[in-house]
Amino acid sequence: MLRRVLLAASASSRLRRVITTAPATRAIVDSYVAGETVQDAVRVTRALRAAGLLVTLDYLGEDTKDQAQATAATDEYVQLIGELGAEGLTHGGAAEVSVKPTAVGLYLGTAAGNIARICAAAAQAGTTVTLDAEEYAAIEPTLQIAAKLRDEHPDLGCVVQACLRRAEADCRTLTGHGVRVRLCKGAYSEPEAVAFTTRRDVDLSYGRCLRVLMNGAGYPMLATHDPRLIEITGALARLTGRAPASFEYQMLYGIRPAEQRRLANTGARMRVYVPYGGDWYAYLVRRLAERPGNLALFLRSLRSKG
Repeated sequence: MLRRVLLAASASSRLRRVITTAPATRAIVDSYVAGETVQDAVRVTRALRAAGLLVTLDYLGEDTKDQAQATAATDEYVQLIGELGAEGLTHGGAAEVSVKPTAVGLYLGTAAGNIARICAAAAQAGTTVTLDAEEYAAIEPTLQIAAKLRDEHPDLGCVVQACLRRAEADCRTLTGHGVRVRLCKGAYSEPEAVAFTTRRDVDLSYGRCLRVLMNGAGYPMLATHDPRLIEITGALARLTGRAPASFEYQMLYGIRPAEQRRLANTGARMRVYVPYGGDWYAYLVRRLAERPGNLALFLRSLRSKG
């Protein structure tokens, strides 16, 4: 029930106005969002890389209805990749980008060309692109774009949301192509016909998908803050003989930073998902809805900063 309420709040323009103008909000948001500019994103990336962490950057915004806006988002990513590369932060994919196809024209018919342009900039800088998770209606066209671009950009990554009933099948298909796959639990509200609706069922789905990916030919990117799933991932890596360089953990910027550092210090590849930009409201509320623990962390932050 709480998750459904929060997901509804992410689409509420009235709540958006209230929260984004609240005096205490900015300080809290700064804990979870890198800032609003490319320079802010580069600054945070530089600090995370100095701590031994990998980075993926998301320029916030989605569901673009305007062609000029889709082009502007694409330009932003190209500029970001260029500046990261100029500072030597992209070598070996150390800092990459996550792109929501709807932000660059999925529903306008221009996403494939815009994503190809971002991929070309990433390749020139020596890094990668991951197509981010979105609402259910965007999944199939996103996977079709990934398949279309795979020959030219074989390192283009995709995201599978374990909350969806199709998740295990998607993992099997993608690992069959040997591609990079980020597995997350999912942060969008979907009907029961296409999604699991209980925490237990989502966790079980995540476990099934995890086993498929760790036993497959691709590069698994395991996005979770759940200590139990992190432990299971390590155990599966040992059982399947996966080297530390053949998969990675991923966590959100501002969530469990000590655990992020601990994993990196063990020699694991640990990547931090770093959002930036002015359109942070929906992102933040969905992150709170995704896991009750995230909400508890946010509320503790609110009390400490109040």
